[in-house]
Amino acid sequence: MKLTSEQKLIQKTIRDFSDKEIRPIASETDKSAKFPVEIWKKLGDMGVVALPAPEKFGGGGGDALTFCLVVEELAKVCASTALTYAAHCTLGVGAINLFGTEEQKKKWIPELIQPGKLCSYSLSEPGCGSDAAAIQTTAVKKNDKYILNGLKNFVTSGSIADKVIVACVTDKSKGKEGISALVVDRNSKGVSVGKEEDKMGFRGSVTAQLVFENVEVPVENLLGEEGKGLRMFLTLLDHGRIGISALSLGIAEGALEESVKYSHQRSAFGHPIADFEGVQFMLADMATEIEAARGLLVRAIEAKQSGKDFVKLASMSKLFASTMVVEVTRKAVEIHGGYGYLKDFPVERFYRDAKFMEIGEGTSEIQRLVIARELLK
Repeated sequence: MKLTSEQKLIQKTIRDFSDKEIRPIASETDKSAKFPVEIWKKLGDMGVVALPAPEKFGGGGGDALTFCLVVEELAKVCASTALTYAAHCTLGVGAINLFGTEEQKKKWIPELIQPGKLCSYSLSEPGCGSDAAAIQTTAVKKNDKYILNGLKNFVTSGSIADKVIVACVTDKSKGKEGISALVVDRNSKGVSVGKEEDKMGFRGSVTAQLVFENVEVPVENLLGEEGKGLRMFLTLLDHGRIGISALSLGIAEGALEESVKYSHQRSAFGHPIADFEGVQFMLADMATEIEAARGLLVRAIEAKQSGKDFVKLASMSKLFASTMVVEVTRKAVEIHGGYGYLKDFPVERFYRDAKFMEIGEGTSEIQRLVIARELLK
């Protein structure tokens, strides 16, 4: 897919910023499990956070390809920063842009693309993961408000977000057709942070529980129509899978770059290990798998940008890219030998980060179900 001169400039700008500003603190961000607030503000000041939002609401009007280029470049250096960016743009601001009324878009999008602002997306619960229709959080309409009660799990940026889009049951009698979505101010009375998860990877991206106890949410904060929430959230996941594919691609590229560099620096038996066929073959396989994943991602992006049905391609891309990144980072650790097992080397972090790619935005098994369903319909 040919890049425009503007996209090439954006790609280079993010690459330079990542090398200069993010790379030096990426390891410490992971070790401390602290969200890099200053980096997020700088990305906002640069206009990167606003880039995918529509121009009429103050955004940059960037397309899916431009968004993926940013995610990929960030992920090469720090997957945590890339994940926070992808979730905010796709599942947060993107949800409002896709399903909000004109009034809601005018109200919330300009606010949420300001430097330092964050919007989160809340679907999973302690007893509800892949079975999204099984959510228990309720919102009972009372006059001009919804009274929201429930517990949400695995909320990306949950404890630091300004707004949270919450999936909730507004009519129990209708089953999955009774699920709706509310935009909730995280600082509202009755909203509290439960456990902040201590994760294997993506440690610089905050993942938290959110507790809602009799939270009063104005009826005008209903996103889309009552009862259409589950369809909305599943549609969002289709969009989000493209971002996860780009994230997987970026992590894998970062791991390959580190492996090529290390293979020249490390010597064994009087030669750089880059001279040995065993290492060369692993590098060749890694590069080939990355390019194959890129090809699927490009096809999914092209389908989305041309207005075609991209559900199957998005799931194919996500399935392949997430499997690929686990394999590529595993090989990167092997190329580094004992040093690959040490936190002093980025590939150790890349390997831990990679596993989440097979889980988030729908597990690999869910992707296979989606692909099969699209093939058989």
